[in-house]
Amino acid sequence: MKRLVIKVGTAVLTQDGQLALDRMENLVKLIAKLKNEKNLEVILVSSGAVGAGFTSLKLDKKILANKQALAAIGQPLLLKHYKKRFKEYNITCAQMLFIGDDFDSRKRTKNAQNVMEILLENKILPIINENDVIATEELVFGDNDQLAAHVAYHFKADMLAILSDIDGYYNKNPREFADAQLQKFVYEIKEEDLQMKHSANSEFATGGIVTKLKAANFLMQRGIPMYLSSGFDLTNAYDFLVDGNHKSGTIFQAKK
Repeated sequence: MKRLVIKVGTAVLTQDGQLALDRMENLVKLIAKLKNEKNLEVILVSSGAVGAGFTSLKLDKKILANKQALAAIGQPLLLKHYKKRFKEYNITCAQMLFIGDDFDSRKRTKNAQNVMEILLENKILPIINENDVIATEELVFGDNDQLAAHVAYHFKADMLAILSDIDGYYNKNPREFADAQLQKFVYEIKEEDLQMKHSANSEFATGGIVTKLKAANFLMQRGIPMYLSSGFDLTNAYDFLVDGNHKSGTIFQAKK
């Protein structure tokens, strides 16, 4: 593996209306190890701008324009925290903001690919987020999982790793069934699982697992594996991404 996209969600980066700086620190350490010791090219897709903005200004997040205003306040705050922490490992960050239809335009995609190659050649860490201020669908669309899948595909990554509040894919909802079993490997995703809707008795499906399955499905169709693991405790991510031992978490990979 040479090029890895890591996606981390809002649930991991925020806690009780504040940025979860200890978890951010752990993420930074992991990425520094992958870059500095394993010599990997890493692209980080990071949510958390709205959450970061909310620490400065308490607006009602249910109103779309408020959410976008919070993202505008929060994005530079988020970057400030990342830059400060990565500097300790001599890693320089760059910011790239996208909206969905950037990848529908060949010209814009090619421009972004050219910039990405320059950044990665020069050992810069690109930090990507959705451009929430002008993207309207995303804020109800699924916490950057699809964006991360498109980033992995268009920037020719070998794998996408999603570090989440969901520690893997289970055969049934682990919050409802004590006997739910983690699936270490998934080779195909059923259509009905992709269409699963959030309902009162399925907390598991809130923006959570469904958007991750859609991201995995998009990549599996294009021959790129996806790894899903906990972003709260990075033990399994270290085992797999640093040491190559797949002890827990889920690898989504189409059968050859």
